[in-house]
Amino acid sequence: MRLKKGSFLWYLYLDKIYCLLSVRNVKALAEYFHILDVHGKNTLNDVLFYHFLHHVTDLKKAQINIVFDMLDWNAVGEIGFEQFYMLVCMLLAHENHLEGQFMYRHSRPVFDLLDLKGDLRIGAKNFGMYRFLFNIHKQELKDLFHDFDVTGDNLLNYQEFKLYTIIYIDKLQRRQKTEEKEKEDRKRSLYSKRKCHMK
Repeated sequence: MRLKKGSFLWYLYLDKIYCLLSVRNVKALAEYFHILDVHGKNTLNDVLFYHFLHHVTDLKKAQINIVFDMLDWNAVGEIGFEQFYMLVCMLLAHENHLEGQFMYRHSRPVFDLLDLKGDLRIGAKNFGMYRFLFNIHKQELKDLFHDFDVTGDNLLNYQEFKLYTIIYIDKLQRRQKTEEKEKEDRKRSLYSKRKCHMK
């Protein structure tokens, strides 16, 4: 999934630590939402939602419908600004490769969105339908349920999901530190080689 260049969302800044928009960006997004809300009901129906996502992303129609159904958790056929804001933050997190950070920082709202039946559990099938939003590959999803389904019921409760996000972000931070260290070592090595050749 990619954001289309030149779309309104392309110009919003997502904080890399908290995965939230600034107050100025939220205000601009609220104005944009009200422009999209042609019916003046402070909501977007499925048609408006489809055209919005089709305009700003490369998602297919089926994926857009799946996302709408996820956000329309009370099944009224519309989403409000709160869900719209959550979606925009997810899209920007995906675009900036911050999906893990987003799930970690917003684990409860993400869990609630993925808990389609409202039984406080996420099944692999439900999670699998939305894995494209979080850039999770099929094998990663299988590993997630294998490693973190402590109760063995093939469902993740919130504690298991939260544990997954904590460990995921920890692994990600370790990998980033290792990559930064390797990059710094390469720079030092290159610098020392240049210094030796200059003598």
